[in-house]
Order: sequence, then structure tokens, then C-alpha cells
Amino acid sequence: MRSYKLLTPGPLTTTETVKKEMMFDHCTWDDDYKQITQEIRKGLLELAHVTPDEYTAVLMQGSGTFGVESVLTSVIGTADELLICANGAYGERMVDIADHAGITRHVYSEHYDQVPNAHRIGEMLDADPAITHVAMVHSETTSGILNDIEAVGRVVKEKGRVFIVDAMSSFGGVDIPVKDWGIDFLVSSANKCIQGVPGFSFVIARKDLLEASKGKARSLSLDLYDQWKTMEADGKWRFTSPTHVVLAFARAMKELAMEGGIEARNRRYTENNRLLIEKMGEMGIRPYIDSTHQGPIITTFFYPEDRHFTFAQMYEYIKERGYAIYPGKVTEADTFRIGNIGEIYSEDIEKVCGIMKEFLEEYNHEEN
Repeated sequence: MRSYKLLTPGPLTTTETVKKEMMFDHCTWDDDYKQITQEIRKGLLELAHVTPDEYTAVLMQGSGTFGVESVLTSVIGTADELLICANGAYGERMVDIADHAGITRHVYSEHYDQVPNAHRIGEMLDADPAITHVAMVHSETTSGILNDIEAVGRVVKEKGRVFIVDAMSSFGGVDIPVKDWGIDFLVSSANKCIQGVPGFSFVIARKDLLEASKGKARSLSLDLYDQWKTMEADGKWRFTSPTHVVLAFARAMKELAMEGGIEARNRRYTENNRLLIEKMGEMGIRPYIDSTHQGPIITTFFYPEDRHFTFAQMYEYIKERGYAIYPGKVTEADTFRIGNIGEIYSEDIEKVCGIMKEFLEEYNHEEN
């Protein structure tokens, strides 16, 4: 089977040692396995810089969207109202979730290359005291922008509202002191910056607010409170857990620590991103997001001027030489995306940029 590295925002390229963990078949009722679940939960709180007396970690079967839907449909009651701050497809997905669940919601939309303004959010909360919860995405991989959740969290706390953050593609790769930034619920996924494989999401939750959510869930399988209560007993998941994925994630968390923690991983991702933008710039390919708000996770690029090739042609050329990139997701611009998280290093960035240069030269030669 032909292999290649993923330059995507997840699923991403994992280490051989993480993959190897999935060769073992574990029983969900086994005490050793339940202990692994408990160790993961404890480790996630440490990564979030919170203590178990105030916060807890709940693992939830399914992708990151399942985790987001679990929080929105479990903690927001029928008398509550939600403000969603959206500047990309994943903020807009929250709107879709709310509409499907019958949650009363308001939307503050920003252009995909602009971050939501904390002052504006404060004004909206002052104007509508019925709003009880605020939700937004941290790393919006639609564009690669990194939203200022610290500033927004400060405003949300000043206004006495609950703050929900989708940190799907940033947690573990960008340091997030959850309590200090006023975050009440943070959602992320196994197959992102901690560098595990797809199969479950997780929620860092304020315990008092989670306790208060009892009976509010609109879904049986996504009931965050019930999942938490079951896990609290001994580490057992309510329904069948993705055992192989859990084992891989436990190993991935150890490898994060071995690398030097979030600080070291962020340094690697940031250097990958810096080098990528520099090398692409040498080919006349510029990023969609300005440097002020460009995140270290994935970068959206405009195509070079006067290009006559398709994304499919570029994708296949690069994939045949060992790397997979991403199509654009920005609706109003012609773009493509390159991620630099996962088991990716500066030599990979150098290689893929060299392949891109060869593609442009070869294609231009054929055109001429």
C-alpha cells in the first residue's frame, strides 16, 4: 500500500509507535483499560492547566463535531439562548447544530479573514440579557485564522455568561489556560494536535456547570452529564468505546510529554508554518490570512497569478511524491490549504515546497 504524509488539519500523520498501540485488542470492561481512560482524563486536565476540584474531562465517542454537539445539546436548556461567533465553516456548523436541536441562537458573523471582535460581543451581550451562552471556534481551519478567545473569554466572564470553545485544531498545539481565559467548556479531538487517531472527542468542563446540566440533554448518546457520571465511577464508557483509538491516544499523550509538552510542540508547528509561508512566498504564493492572526495549524494560500492548472492536478502531482494537501474552503476566494501539524518537521516542509516548485516549473513549461 502506497503511503504518504498528511499536510492537513487532522486526521494527521502519526508516529509508528502510536499506530502500533492499535495492534492490541482490549476489553471495555477490563480494569486495566478503564484505568487508561482515567489516566487520559487526568492528563487532559493538566494540559488545560486546571484542577480536578473545579474541572473535569469527559471523553465522547465520535468525531470533534460529536463533541461540539454534545456540549451544545447537553448544557443549553430550553430557556437559554446561545450567541455563536462565526468566521468560518466550523462556527457555521455550530449554527446548524443549534438549529437541528431547536436551540434559540443568535449569530455574530465576521468575514473569514477577520477575527470576532470582543468589544462587539460585549455590546451584543449588553443589548440582549436573554443570551446565556457564547460559543466560538479557536483555530478556524477554514482559513487558518487563530481567534482571540482570551479577549472574548474575558468579556464573556465580565458579562456573567457561559463560554464554550471549539479548540478542535488547537488544543495540545497551542497553550490554552482554560480557567484563566474564562472558558467553561472546551472541546477537542483525539486526532488533532495531541497526534492520536480519529475516534473520540473530549470536553474539558467546569464541574458545577456540568452538574447543573443534569436532565437538559436533547440526545441519549450525546448526553454529556450521563457520560461524565458513568466515567466518574471507574472509567467505564456508557456505550462501546473505541478501544484501539483510546490506546493510541494514551501513547500519543506520552509522546507529547516526551517532545517537551505543548510549548515544544507549538514551537515545532510554528516553525513549520513560518518556513512554509517563507518558501511559498518565494514562489509568489501568498497566504490568505495576515501574519497578525495566522495560526500555526494550517495555512490557506491564494493560487499564483495567471495559473492554468486545477487543484486536482496539483494534488495528484504532490501526492505521487509523498504528501497530501487540502483543497480550499473559503467560499469567495480561489485557494488551497497546507497543514503543518502531526508528525511533520521542517524537512517535510522543505520537501513539499520543493515539489510545489517542480510542479509549477513543469506545468509552466508544458503550457509554453
